[in-house]
Amino acid sequence: MRLRVEFTTEPFDLDEAPAHAVVAREVVQSADLDAVDVGPFGNTAEGGADEVLTAVDSLLRKDLASGATRVSLQVNVIAEDSK
Repeated sequence: MRLRVEFTTEPFDLDEAPAHAVVAREVVQSADLDAVDVGPFGNTAEGGADEVLTAVDSLLRKDLASGATRVSLQVNVIAEDSK
């Protein structure tokens, strides 16, 4: 099974990336995921279910410890092509 996670962290700071945003970026970029897109207002990552869920666990724990007051996320199952 393949999953896609979309997430944002708060509080926002448009002048400088807060510590929790930097931590979130580092977690998903260092995870064993197939695709990662990090942006100023939202982030996405895709991969196998185990890899995505492991990254989400690490993301939540490290982000909250780094000062995030809210982490909003959505996890979707990606339909695999039937060939």
